[in-house]
Amino acid sequence: MANKKRYVQVGVGGRARFFYNAVAGTYGETSELVAFCDINRTRLEYAQQALVEKYNYTKVALYAADEFDKMIEEQKPDYVIVTTIDRTHHKYIIRAMELGCDVISEKPMTMDADKCQAILDAIKRTGKNLRVTFNYRYAPHNSIARQLIMDGTIGEVKQVHFEWLLNTKHGADYFRRWHRDKRNSGGLLVHKSTHHFDLVNFWLGTRPKQVFSYSDLLFYGRENAENRGVTKFYYRGSGSENAKGDPFALNMIGHKGMEALYMNAEKDDGYLRDQSVFGDGISIEDTMGVMVKYESGAILTYALNAYSPYEGFRACFTGTKGRIELSVTEASYVNAGGDAKLEGAAKTKSITVFPMFGESYDVEIPEAEGGHGGGDPILLNDIFGVPEYDPLERAASHVDGAMSILTGIAANKSIATGMPVNIKDLVTF
Repeated sequence: MANKKRYVQVGVGGRARFFYNAVAGTYGETSELVAFCDINRTRLEYAQQALVEKYNYTKVALYAADEFDKMIEEQKPDYVIVTTIDRTHHKYIIRAMELGCDVISEKPMTMDADKCQAILDAIKRTGKNLRVTFNYRYAPHNSIARQLIMDGTIGEVKQVHFEWLLNTKHGADYFRRWHRDKRNSGGLLVHKSTHHFDLVNFWLGTRPKQVFSYSDLLFYGRENAENRGVTKFYYRGSGSENAKGDPFALNMIGHKGMEALYMNAEKDDGYLRDQSVFGDGISIEDTMGVMVKYESGAILTYALNAYSPYEGFRACFTGTKGRIELSVTEASYVNAGGDAKLEGAAKTKSITVFPMFGESYDVEIPEAEGGHGGGDPILLNDIFGVPEYDPLERAASHVDGAMSILTGIAANKSIATGMPVNIKDLVTF
């Protein structure tokens, strides 16, 4: 046990299982999970018991949210895994580093410029390391696109068109949960698009310079539903008569995992996981268009839609010697509502290269199991296992984490002001 890396995890909601199952299961020989910390006692006990039942794991210590310092002092972890609500990421990242720990954070690193600056300052002050977990970089199709561009297959990339579609199962789910309040998540342009903007930075090997956005709430929310003639409304999906037959409603009754993780935990903090996507109080956008100018000179046109009939994305790169088209359709997934391996799993995928002068050709993409297009297992090994040499440099630092969210943060500012926003005006590295 002495040579094992010691981990504690703060935040044990639906996304937390991705990390604690890896530490306790696949990487149990090299890693030891010693404590959980959360605001909700029921979810703490659920996560603790889940490890006992699945891995016969020794019960980890449990700490309330106001006992974070105490947990670090008593457990003396090497790493803190941060999987809390987005608006509190900075709080735990910074405090963990101040108490001498390195940090692994889920995406997004944080959700606004002030919190981002505070994290950057803390890293300088403490000298500790922060790793941001971008699963999509590791998916074979995304890695191949990076390799093709690195190899100069289409010369210098000058223009990127990137369209991401969230379907009415997955996309709607952000409007049921805490994400629907922009103060919690920064909206989908931060919470979700951090993946996508990171991919562009990764693919092109550059950084964003200036951002402009038109985005709005045009489908979800009560007013939009009323304008389409909807007359039957409800507050939550579980147990509501008006929710019966509504494909947008989430009914957690009878779903053992969701009842244990959410319904049974409502008494502790009042959080409702199954709110109506056509209710009031939604302050995030569902229809997003963004333009980005990069330091390399490339221009990105980006679209994100959260009510599409299918799930997937298309990225088109045009360079001085040709064009690459990457197209992927993905399996749909409701967070904590099924097999996590289905999250972002690629159903169909293709990469076609169009030389400026010559015949087009398809590039073979190897099959890979696991969520996020097969990226999850590779990422987890990179974090908790023995990383292999990676010429693509897929491991993401705090700088990568910042650069991905700053595009979304700038887009949010552009939506509010109607003006383009310069990245250099947001934070200082």
